[in-house]
Amino acid sequence: MTVRDFRKRTSAIFLGSRLLAAVELLIAILILVGGLVGVIPLSSTPFVLLFGWLMLWLRGVGWRDLGLRRPTSWRSTLLLGVAIGIGYQYLSLYVLEPLIARMTGDLPNVSQFAPLIGNTFFLFLSLVLSWTLAAFGEELVFRGYLMNRVADLVGSNRVGWVISLIVVSILFGVVHLYQGTSGIIAITLTGLMLGGLYLATGRNLWVPIIVHGVNDTVGFVLIFLGKYPGL
Repeated sequence: MTVRDFRKRTSAIFLGSRLLAAVELLIAILILVGGLVGVIPLSSTPFVLLFGWLMLWLRGVGWRDLGLRRPTSWRSTLLLGVAIGIGYQYLSLYVLEPLIARMTGDLPNVSQFAPLIGNTFFLFLSLVLSWTLAAFGEELVFRGYLMNRVADLVGSNRVGWVISLIVVSILFGVVHLYQGTSGIIAITLTGLMLGGLYLATGRNLWVPIIVHGVNDTVGFVLIFLGKYPGL
């Protein structure tokens, strides 16, 4: 049997199988939980990416099919991503998070980033990681891979995509457990925004990737300058 024949057979098996979609989704979630409890060091994102790549290969599709494809206009995509990324960071910091703090009694716990204040090397490292592991990696995992897997499970229709958006956004918030209850709520809202952009742009990943990266960049620069609320 050739590799092509093998992929055709596995693709036929996966096609339309909700049971396999459920098992696949469960394994991906278990990997994320492994990162939460410390079984997986540093970040579980690369491990989910690797698992996702394998599952996509078995399905006979690739990341392009999930939205990692050239947008209609790079200029519009970049401008939109930068504008929303900056705007949402300030909306979150000065409107959403204070409102969340009124309900929970605390702002999101970002104390682990305190060493970044005035530290140029740490700022550079944080920006590299924010654009690679967070913006690129997490968008492929959460908006690209997981949203599509949940949609496969509940139905790839309007209602199914809404359910997928909500479920994956909550999961996105939970994996930021280190930021406390307020952080989980804030990151869940961020996930809803990023997932909404993914759907609004015809399930293209580039706007969410750019928004995510710019959003994190503004936050890290504010921390570096000592102007981040609550730090």
